[in-house]
Amino acid sequence: MIARRYLLPGQGERFIVLVAGISLVAVALGVAALIAVMSVMNGFRAELFDRFQGLNGHAVAQGYGGRLPDWRMVVDEAKKTPGVVTAIPLIEQPLMGSAHGRVEGVLVRGMTVDDILKTDVIAKTVKQGDIRRLKEGERVVAIGSGLAQNLGLKVGDEIALISPQGTTTPFGTVPRIVSYEVGAIFEIGIYDFDKAFVVLPLGEAQTLFDMGDEVGMVMMTTLNPDKVEQYIRPLADKIGLSALVSDWRQLNSALFQALVVEQVVMFWVLSIIILVAVFNILSSLIMLVRAKTRDIAILRTMGASRAALMRVFMTVGTAIGGLGVLLGCVLGFLVLHFRHGIIMGVSRITGSNLWDPSVRYLTELPSKTDPVEVAGIVLLALGLSFLATLYPAWKAASTDPVTVLRYE
Repeated sequence: MIARRYLLPGQGERFIVLVAGISLVAVALGVAALIAVMSVMNGFRAELFDRFQGLNGHAVAQGYGGRLPDWRMVVDEAKKTPGVVTAIPLIEQPLMGSAHGRVEGVLVRGMTVDDILKTDVIAKTVKQGDIRRLKEGERVVAIGSGLAQNLGLKVGDEIALISPQGTTTPFGTVPRIVSYEVGAIFEIGIYDFDKAFVVLPLGEAQTLFDMGDEVGMVMMTTLNPDKVEQYIRPLADKIGLSALVSDWRQLNSALFQALVVEQVVMFWVLSIIILVAVFNILSSLIMLVRAKTRDIAILRTMGASRAALMRVFMTVGTAIGGLGVLLGCVLGFLVLHFRHGIIMGVSRITGSNLWDPSVRYLTELPSKTDPVEVAGIVLLALGLSFLATLYPAWKAASTDPVTVLRYE
């Protein structure tokens, strides 16, 4: 009851209440910022990881010189390896794509038709056309939405793939130019892939690159990507003379390590907001103790113990922190829910593109809230708020009623 009365403004104490209110808002902003930023960072990493691994697998066995003659043996050995779920032969090489007088760099990937249909990041992201139109013996390809936009292509148009490995003549090598019909347009959601990816059946890719019955690599997925190294180590020992085995950490290590470092740094930087708010709680409680010195002395003469007085002021400070945490959680989840609208609104106001896919990799701002992280943020804020109450509560409990009331 006493703590509740001290939380309400008294005569001449409105400034103390103002400071306490600022502290509450600061705690709320700090908690909201931490929840929103950590959720976005988690979503960014998860989306990148899922789409990268959906396209590139957890590990690859790449042939020396870009050719893998014994790919069937590699596929069989991979499927026999404990922990390896799938092994997909494919060809992947950069070429040039041309249409309507425009030229763009493309990344051509050849896979069996069954594997194309089983690759969800391609088969389930088709925006136009039908991925089932890709068949062996037919010059039909699927392309990314960004590439279609850059070349002005739609379903049914033709794209010419230009390969430098052409016919040798007395005047030099003439590039091979092969035209394909666009059967489907997909949107993976990663800008760099959508602006360059061209998918076609494996047999057509072997013909285009003049590889005969060879492939370039075998892509593998495992039961647990975090344990991929121990899964593929036995396979690497068996096929080391035929192919070089690499996992996703080696292929994308710089990107994912940068994301982890950025996430840790952002957490500690934004935690400073909560720390500043806690110092505001500390200062407001110190001012409250000074303003209530006479009341504290009277309570002590009425029989209130030192522990009881400590509980009063600890309750006041913790209540401010708790209300700030609750408000921060609500605000943080609201920001996450309306994040796309917020970005679009700020972009319209400032006249700048805050989410440029060419810079951010993903076409949309992702979000993935980790309950454990949210619980950690809440406990951090509540713990710091509680610690901020200890000194003012101790000062209040140490008040000597005789000294205070001597001249009353």
